[in-house]
Amino acid sequence: MKKLLLFLVCICFLLCGCAKKNPQEEIVFSSWGSVSEVNVLKDVIADFEKENKDIKVKFLHVPQNYFQKLHLLFASNTPPDVIFINNHYIPLYSSKLEDLTRIIQDKDKYFHQTLEGLSYEGKIYAIPRDISCQVFYVNLDLLGANIPNKNWTLDDLLKISKQVTHKGVWAVGYEDDIYWALPYITAFGGGILTDDLKSVIINLPQSQAGIRFYKDLRSKYKVAPEPSDIGSSTAAQMFLDKKIAIYLSGRWMYPKISEKANFNWQVMPFPSESILCDVSGWAVAKDSKHKEAAFRFIKYLSSKENIESMTKTGLIVPARTDASRLLNSKEHNERVFLEVIKTSKKTPVNKDYKKLLDEINRKFIL
Repeated sequence: MKKLLLFLVCICFLLCGCAKKNPQEEIVFSSWGSVSEVNVLKDVIADFEKENKDIKVKFLHVPQNYFQKLHLLFASNTPPDVIFINNHYIPLYSSKLEDLTRIIQDKDKYFHQTLEGLSYEGKIYAIPRDISCQVFYVNLDLLGANIPNKNWTLDDLLKISKQVTHKGVWAVGYEDDIYWALPYITAFGGGILTDDLKSVIINLPQSQAGIRFYKDLRSKYKVAPEPSDIGSSTAAQMFLDKKIAIYLSGRWMYPKISEKANFNWQVMPFPSESILCDVSGWAVAKDSKHKEAAFRFIKYLSSKENIESMTKTGLIVPARTDASRLLNSKEHNERVFLEVIKTSKKTPVNKDYKKLLDEINRKFIL
Protein backbone atom coordinates (compact mmCIF):
# COMPACT_ATOMS: atom_id res chain seq x y z
CA MET A 1 0.00 0.00 0.00
CA LYS A 2 2.82 2.34 0.91
CA LYS A 3 4.61 1.52 -2.35
CA LEU A 4 1.45 2.23 -4.34
CA LEU A 5 0.96 5.54 -2.54
CA LEU A 6 4.58 6.51 -3.18
CA PHE A 7 4.19 5.57 -6.85
CA LEU A 8 1.08 7.75 -7.18
CA VAL A 9 2.83 10.68 -5.51
CA CYS A 10 5.74 10.38 -7.95
CA ILE A 11 3.37 10.27 -10.91
CA CYS A 12 1.57 13.39 -9.66
CA PHE A 13 4.88 15.15 -9.16
CA LEU A 14 6.03 14.32 -12.70
CA LEU A 15 2.72 15.39 -14.20
CA CYS A 16 2.74 18.65 -12.30
CA GLY A 17 6.32 19.29 -13.36
CA CYS A 18 5.47 18.69 -17.00
CA ALA A 19 2.44 20.93 -16.75
CA LYS A 20 4.59 23.81 -15.63
CA LYS A 21 6.73 23.62 -18.76
CA ASN A 22 5.44 25.62 -21.71
CA PRO A 23 5.63 23.60 -24.91
CA GLN A 24 7.61 25.60 -27.50
CA GLU A 25 6.40 26.29 -31.00
CA GLU A 26 9.22 26.57 -33.53
CA ILE A 27 8.82 29.01 -36.40
CA VAL A 28 11.22 29.36 -39.31
CA PHE A 29 12.22 32.88 -40.31
CA SER A 30 14.01 33.45 -43.63
CA SER A 31 15.97 36.51 -44.66
CA TRP A 32 18.91 37.75 -46.68
CA GLY A 33 21.27 40.40 -45.30
CA SER A 34 24.83 41.50 -44.62
CA VAL A 35 26.83 40.47 -41.55
CA SER A 36 25.92 43.61 -39.59
CA GLU A 37 22.26 43.25 -40.52
CA VAL A 38 22.21 39.59 -39.51
CA ASN A 39 23.84 40.41 -36.16
CA VAL A 40 21.04 42.87 -35.40
CA LEU A 41 18.43 40.29 -36.39
CA LYS A 42 20.00 37.66 -34.15
CA ASP A 43 19.86 40.06 -31.19
CA VAL A 44 16.22 40.85 -31.95
CA ILE A 45 15.40 37.15 -32.15
CA ALA A 46 17.12 36.49 -28.82
CA ASP A 47 15.18 39.31 -27.15
CA PHE A 48 11.92 38.05 -28.65
CA GLU A 49 12.53 34.53 -27.34
CA LYS A 50 13.21 35.89 -23.84
CA GLU A 51 9.86 37.68 -23.87
CA ASN A 52 8.04 34.82 -25.60
CA LYS A 53 9.36 31.65 -24.02
CA ASP A 54 6.75 29.54 -25.79
CA ILE A 55 8.20 30.38 -29.22
CA LYS A 56 11.51 29.30 -30.74
CA VAL A 57 12.70 31.11 -33.88
CA LYS A 58 14.86 29.17 -36.32
CA PHE A 59 16.73 31.69 -38.45
CA LEU A 60 17.26 30.69 -42.08
CA HIS A 61 19.84 33.10 -43.50
CA VAL A 62 20.20 32.93 -47.29
CA PRO A 63 22.83 35.51 -48.32
CA GLN A 64 22.75 34.67 -52.05
CA ASN A 65 20.09 33.49 -54.53
CA TYR A 66 17.47 34.11 -51.86
CA PHE A 67 14.40 34.05 -54.06
CA GLN A 68 15.57 30.95 -55.92
CA LYS A 69 15.77 29.21 -52.55
CA LEU A 70 12.38 30.60 -51.55
CA HIS A 71 10.84 29.33 -54.79
CA LEU A 72 12.12 25.83 -54.05
CA LEU A 73 10.75 25.95 -50.50
CA PHE A 74 7.31 26.97 -51.75
CA ALA A 75 7.43 24.31 -54.48
CA SER A 76 8.19 21.62 -51.89
CA ASN A 77 5.43 22.89 -49.57
CA THR A 78 7.97 23.75 -46.87
CA PRO A 79 7.95 27.56 -46.87
CA PRO A 80 9.31 29.49 -43.88
CA ASP A 81 6.65 30.70 -41.47
CA VAL A 82 7.97 34.29 -41.60
CA ILE A 83 9.45 35.50 -44.87
CA PHE A 84 11.48 38.64 -45.52
CA ILE A 85 10.37 39.76 -48.97
CA ASN A 86 10.41 42.78 -51.26
CA ASN A 87 7.75 44.40 -53.41
CA HIS A 88 9.02 42.79 -56.64
CA TYR A 89 7.80 39.38 -55.44
CA ILE A 90 4.57 40.31 -53.66
CA PRO A 91 2.29 39.78 -56.70
CA LEU A 92 4.03 36.51 -57.60
CA TYR A 93 3.62 35.00 -54.13
CA SER A 94 0.42 36.77 -53.03
CA SER A 95 -1.63 33.57 -53.24
CA LYS A 96 0.83 31.88 -50.87
CA LEU A 97 0.95 34.69 -48.29
CA GLU A 98 -1.39 35.74 -45.49
CA ASP A 99 -3.37 38.94 -45.86
CA LEU A 100 -1.87 41.14 -43.11
CA THR A 101 -4.14 44.13 -43.59
CA ARG A 102 -5.78 43.56 -40.20
CA ILE A 103 -2.46 42.87 -38.48
CA ILE A 104 -0.80 46.21 -39.22
CA GLN A 105 -1.58 48.82 -36.59
CA ASP A 106 -0.93 52.56 -36.80
CA LYS A 107 -0.83 52.63 -40.59
CA ASP A 108 -0.38 56.39 -40.43
CA LYS A 109 3.11 55.82 -38.98
CA TYR A 110 4.35 54.36 -42.25
CA PHE A 111 5.35 56.15 -45.43
CA HIS A 112 2.35 55.51 -47.66
CA GLN A 113 4.59 54.19 -50.44
CA THR A 114 5.66 51.30 -48.21
CA LEU A 115 2.15 50.02 -47.55
CA GLU A 116 1.24 50.50 -51.22
CA GLY A 117 4.40 48.72 -52.35
CA LEU A 118 3.68 45.62 -50.27
CA SER A 119 0.03 45.50 -51.34
CA TYR A 120 -1.58 43.67 -54.21
CA GLU A 121 -5.20 43.82 -55.32
CA GLY A 122 -6.19 45.78 -52.22
CA LYS A 123 -4.51 43.57 -49.62
CA ILE A 124 -1.31 44.14 -47.65
CA TYR A 125 0.89 41.06 -47.69
CA ALA A 126 3.88 42.19 -45.60
CA ILE A 127 4.64 44.58 -42.76
CA PRO A 128 7.08 47.17 -44.14
CA ARG A 129 10.63 47.37 -42.81
CA ASP A 130 12.38 49.76 -45.18
CA ILE A 131 11.99 51.88 -48.29
CA SER A 132 14.66 52.32 -50.95
CA CYS A 133 15.01 55.08 -53.54
CA GLN A 134 18.08 55.42 -55.73
CA VAL A 135 20.32 58.43 -55.10
CA PHE A 136 23.70 59.67 -56.26
CA TYR A 137 26.82 59.45 -54.13
CA VAL A 138 29.19 62.17 -55.37
CA ASN A 139 32.93 62.66 -54.91
CA LEU A 140 33.19 66.36 -54.08
CA ASP A 141 36.95 66.40 -54.68
CA LEU A 142 36.56 65.12 -58.25
CA LEU A 143 33.67 67.48 -58.97
CA GLY A 144 35.62 70.50 -57.78
CA ALA A 145 33.68 73.63 -58.73
CA ASN A 146 31.05 71.54 -60.55
CA ILE A 147 29.00 70.66 -57.47
CA PRO A 148 25.31 70.72 -58.45
CA ASN A 149 22.45 72.08 -56.37
CA LYS A 150 19.55 69.91 -55.24
CA ASN A 151 17.37 71.13 -58.14
CA TRP A 152 19.72 69.96 -60.85
CA THR A 153 18.46 68.40 -64.09
CA LEU A 154 19.65 65.71 -66.49
CA ASP A 155 21.05 68.49 -68.67
CA ASP A 156 23.10 69.65 -65.67
CA LEU A 157 24.25 66.07 -65.10
CA LEU A 158 25.44 65.77 -68.69
CA LYS A 159 27.17 69.16 -68.62
CA ILE A 160 28.98 68.36 -65.36
CA SER A 161 29.87 64.88 -66.61
CA LYS A 162 31.61 66.27 -69.69
CA GLN A 163 33.64 68.65 -67.53
CA VAL A 164 34.65 66.02 -64.97
CA THR A 165 35.60 63.13 -67.26
CA HIS A 166 39.28 62.86 -68.15
CA LYS A 167 41.81 60.08 -68.70
CA GLY A 168 41.24 57.32 -66.16
CA VAL A 169 38.36 59.13 -64.45
CA TRP A 170 34.73 59.01 -65.53
CA ALA A 171 31.82 61.10 -64.36
CA VAL A 172 29.18 58.42 -63.83
CA GLY A 173 28.99 54.73 -63.14
CA TYR A 174 27.34 52.37 -65.58
CA GLU A 175 25.82 48.91 -65.21
CA ASP A 176 24.14 46.80 -67.89
CA ASP A 177 20.86 46.28 -66.11
CA ILE A 178 17.46 47.92 -66.46
CA TYR A 179 17.39 48.60 -62.71
CA TRP A 180 20.11 51.25 -63.09
CA ALA A 181 18.51 52.74 -66.21
CA LEU A 182 15.07 53.03 -64.62
CA PRO A 183 15.59 56.45 -62.94
CA TYR A 184 16.55 57.89 -66.35
CA ILE A 185 13.50 56.28 -67.95
CA THR A 186 11.06 57.73 -65.39
CA ALA A 187 12.80 61.12 -65.61
CA PHE A 188 11.69 61.24 -69.26
CA GLY A 189 8.13 60.36 -68.25
CA GLY A 190 8.39 56.70 -69.16
CA GLY A 191 8.36 53.46 -67.23
CA ILE A 192 7.93 49.72 -67.45
CA LEU A 193 4.32 49.28 -66.35
CA THR A 194 1.43 51.68 -65.90
CA ASP A 195 0.36 52.32 -62.30
CA ASP A 196 -2.75 50.16 -62.80
CA LEU A 197 -0.47 47.32 -64.03
CA LYS A 198 -2.57 46.88 -67.16
CA SER A 199 -0.08 48.02 -69.80
CA VAL A 200 3.61 47.57 -70.57
CA ILE A 201 4.99 50.99 -71.53
CA ILE A 202 8.69 50.32 -72.11
CA ASN A 203 8.16 50.78 -75.88
CA LEU A 204 6.68 54.27 -75.52
CA PRO A 205 8.80 57.15 -76.91
CA GLN A 206 9.33 58.56 -73.40
CA SER A 207 10.68 55.26 -72.10
CA GLN A 208 12.94 54.79 -75.12
CA ALA A 209 14.26 58.34 -74.72
CA GLY A 210 15.31 57.51 -71.16
CA ILE A 211 17.04 54.30 -72.25
CA ARG A 212 18.79 56.16 -75.05
CA PHE A 213 20.02 58.89 -72.68
CA TYR A 214 21.38 56.27 -70.29
CA LYS A 215 23.17 54.31 -73.02
CA ASP A 216 24.52 57.51 -74.59
CA LEU A 217 26.33 58.34 -71.37
CA ARG A 218 28.71 55.55 -72.26
CA SER A 219 28.47 55.06 -76.04
CA LYS A 220 28.07 58.65 -77.26
CA TYR A 221 29.33 61.04 -74.60
CA LYS A 222 32.03 58.73 -73.17
CA VAL A 223 31.40 59.95 -69.61
CA ALA A 224 30.86 56.41 -68.27
CA PRO A 225 33.40 53.57 -68.39
CA GLU A 226 33.31 50.79 -70.98
CA PRO A 227 33.36 47.15 -69.81
CA SER A 228 37.05 47.00 -70.67
CA ASP A 229 37.67 49.95 -68.33
CA ILE A 230 35.79 48.24 -65.50
CA GLY A 231 37.35 44.80 -65.83
CA SER A 232 36.65 42.71 -62.74
CA SER A 233 35.84 45.75 -60.63
CA THR A 234 32.39 47.14 -59.77
CA ALA A 235 30.89 50.60 -59.99
CA ALA A 236 31.00 50.81 -56.19
CA GLN A 237 34.69 49.95 -56.06
CA MET A 238 35.51 52.38 -58.86
CA PHE A 239 33.77 55.12 -56.89
CA LEU A 240 35.84 54.25 -53.81
CA ASP A 241 38.97 54.14 -55.98
CA LYS A 242 38.20 57.70 -57.19
CA LYS A 243 37.71 56.58 -60.78
CA ILE A 244 34.02 57.56 -60.82
CA ALA A 245 32.74 60.90 -59.55
CA ILE A 246 29.00 60.20 -59.46
CA TYR A 247 27.73 56.79 -58.34
CA LEU A 248 24.08 55.68 -58.44
CA SER A 249 23.02 53.40 -55.60
CA GLY A 250 20.84 53.08 -52.52
CA ARG A 251 21.02 53.47 -48.76
CA TRP A 252 22.62 50.04 -48.37
CA MET A 253 25.94 51.42 -49.65
CA TYR A 254 26.12 54.20 -47.06
CA PRO A 255 28.01 52.23 -44.35
CA LYS A 256 30.63 50.93 -46.77
CA ILE A 257 31.25 54.33 -48.33
CA SER A 258 31.38 55.93 -44.87
CA GLU A 259 34.02 53.42 -43.83
CA LYS A 260 36.13 53.20 -46.98
CA ALA A 261 35.99 56.59 -48.73
CA ASN A 262 39.13 58.68 -48.17
CA PHE A 263 37.74 61.76 -49.92
CA ASN A 264 35.00 64.33 -49.43
CA TRP A 265 31.64 63.04 -50.50
CA GLN A 266 27.93 63.56 -50.05
CA VAL A 267 24.55 62.24 -51.14
CA MET A 268 22.62 63.99 -53.91
CA PRO A 269 19.11 63.36 -55.21
CA PHE A 270 18.75 61.95 -58.70
CA PRO A 271 18.05 64.93 -60.99
CA SER A 272 14.34 64.20 -61.33
CA GLU A 273 11.38 64.08 -58.97
CA SER A 274 9.93 61.09 -60.84
CA ILE A 275 11.66 58.49 -58.71
CA LEU A 276 10.39 54.98 -58.02
CA CYS A 277 10.90 53.32 -54.66
CA ASP A 278 11.16 49.71 -53.61
CA VAL A 279 10.07 48.28 -50.26
CA SER A 280 10.97 45.28 -48.11
CA GLY A 281 9.06 43.74 -45.25
CA TRP A 282 7.97 40.63 -43.37
CA ALA A 283 5.27 38.25 -44.63
CA VAL A 284 3.64 35.11 -43.22
CA ALA A 285 3.16 31.97 -45.28
CA LYS A 286 -0.46 31.01 -45.80
CA ASP A 287 0.42 27.35 -45.19
CA SER A 288 2.20 28.07 -41.91
CA LYS A 289 1.08 25.78 -39.07
CA HIS A 290 2.18 28.40 -36.53
CA LYS A 291 0.41 31.52 -37.71
CA GLU A 292 -0.34 33.10 -34.34
CA ALA A 293 3.30 32.69 -33.31
CA ALA A 294 4.37 34.12 -36.66
CA PHE A 295 2.05 37.10 -36.22
CA ARG A 296 3.51 37.79 -32.78
CA PHE A 297 7.02 37.65 -34.21
CA ILE A 298 6.44 40.06 -37.11
CA LYS A 299 4.69 42.51 -34.78
CA TYR A 300 7.79 42.38 -32.61
CA LEU A 301 10.15 42.79 -35.58
CA SER A 302 8.25 45.82 -36.84
CA SER A 303 8.14 47.71 -33.54
CA LYS A 304 9.57 51.24 -33.49
CA GLU A 305 12.44 50.14 -31.25
CA ASN A 306 13.53 47.29 -33.51
CA ILE A 307 13.18 49.34 -36.69
CA GLU A 308 15.39 51.97 -35.05
CA SER A 309 17.98 49.29 -34.23
CA MET A 310 18.10 48.27 -37.88
CA THR A 311 18.20 51.89 -39.03
CA LYS A 312 21.27 52.52 -36.87
CA THR A 313 23.23 50.02 -38.98
CA GLY A 314 23.09 52.63 -41.75
CA LEU A 315 21.80 50.05 -44.21
CA ILE A 316 18.13 51.00 -44.42
CA VAL A 317 15.73 53.89 -44.67
CA PRO A 318 13.00 52.92 -42.20
CA ALA A 319 9.47 52.39 -43.43
CA ARG A 320 8.20 53.88 -40.17
CA THR A 321 8.11 57.68 -40.17
CA ASP A 322 8.59 57.74 -36.38
CA ALA A 323 12.00 56.06 -36.83
CA SER A 324 13.12 58.24 -39.73
CA ARG A 325 14.48 61.03 -37.50
CA LEU A 326 17.68 58.98 -37.29
CA LEU A 327 18.45 59.98 -40.88
CA ASN A 328 17.94 63.70 -40.41
CA SER A 329 21.67 64.43 -40.30
CA LYS A 330 23.50 67.10 -42.30
CA GLU A 331 26.59 64.90 -42.42
CA HIS A 332 27.19 63.84 -46.03
CA ASN A 333 23.76 65.37 -46.76
CA GLU A 334 22.13 62.25 -45.30
CA ARG A 335 18.70 63.89 -45.23
CA VAL A 336 18.43 63.33 -48.98
CA PHE A 337 17.35 59.73 -48.30
CA LEU A 338 14.20 61.11 -46.66
CA GLU A 339 13.66 64.07 -48.97
CA VAL A 340 13.46 61.95 -52.11
CA ILE A 341 10.62 59.91 -50.64
CA LYS A 342 8.30 62.93 -50.74
CA THR A 343 7.95 62.87 -54.52
CA SER A 344 8.54 59.17 -55.07
CA LYS A 345 5.99 56.49 -55.84
CA LYS A 346 5.98 52.72 -55.54
CA THR A 347 7.39 50.68 -58.40
CA PRO A 348 4.48 49.22 -60.42
CA VAL A 349 4.92 45.43 -60.30
CA ASN A 350 2.84 42.52 -61.58
CA LYS A 351 3.23 38.74 -61.43
CA ASP A 352 5.39 38.69 -64.57
CA TYR A 353 7.63 41.59 -63.52
CA LYS A 354 10.86 39.62 -63.19
CA LYS A 355 10.38 37.93 -66.57
CA LEU A 356 9.60 41.32 -68.06
CA LEU A 357 12.83 42.80 -66.68
CA ASP A 358 14.85 39.93 -68.17
CA GLU A 359 13.21 40.50 -71.54
CA ILE A 360 13.88 44.26 -71.40
CA ASN A 361 17.51 43.65 -70.49
CA ARG A 362 17.97 41.34 -73.48
CA LYS A 363 16.18 43.64 -75.90
CA PHE A 364 17.26 47.13 -74.85
CA ILE A 365 20.11 47.12 -72.34
CA LEU A 366 22.60 44.30 -72.90
